[in-house]
Amino acid sequence: MPDLDFIIHTKKDLISAVNRFGFLPFFNNPIEGFSVEEHCEDDVWYQEDGSWKVWEWKGPVIRECGIAYGKFFGGKAAFVSRKWFPDFANYRRDGYDFEGRYEDGLVSHRDMEMYELINENAPISSRALKNIGNYRKGGKKGFETIITRLQSQCYVLVSDFTYARNKNGDEYGWGIAEYSTPEKFFGEEFCNTFYAREVEESYKKILRHIHRLFPDEDEDVIRKMLG
Repeated sequence: MPDLDFIIHTKKDLISAVNRFGFLPFFNNPIEGFSVEEHCEDDVWYQEDGSWKVWEWKGPVIRECGIAYGKFFGGKAAFVSRKWFPDFANYRRDGYDFEGRYEDGLVSHRDMEMYELINENAPISSRALKNIGNYRKGGKKGFETIITRLQSQCYVLVSDFTYARNKNGDEYGWGIAEYSTPEKFFGEEFCNTFYAREVEESYKKILRHIHRLFPDEDEDVIRKMLG
């Protein structure tokens, strides 16, 4: 079982933690010790100038290591390692690819519309997605609800973060999320492995894993966390 007393000092530490634990929410949550936030040094988590080193590492971690990132747990962001993402996606997708889910009447037209925009234009920034999808002032509503649901179901993930630049070419401000589908980000061959086992088997495998990490945690809390 991985040591839960680790401290994140560097980007390398963050990558190591995600790969060792398999699942790592970004923010504090009902399971004590199950977040990036709780394991960061103060000067890594938040600096006096208002910047977060660990926030700036997210894009490189995603790009360089092929780690899945998105609003996976209760509408909040988390990393999932490449090793664990197939079982996680299988469970969250309930064994369906997106087209199959739509054909069975389990997807709304608005969700299908956004999924197709992302799939056809990936990777696409949230700003560009809102523009081409008309989620602007006076346009369609519900952007955050739909994009969060698609991430929770593992049909969409965050593939990078981009930054605005000043006249000197220096990055500034908060990172702007870029979205993709797992099929575009990881490749179709990798994503075909999502359906290698029964959905219930994937769920039980994840549940056992989290329970091994936190053996004293109430199983109902873990189940609620997994959704």
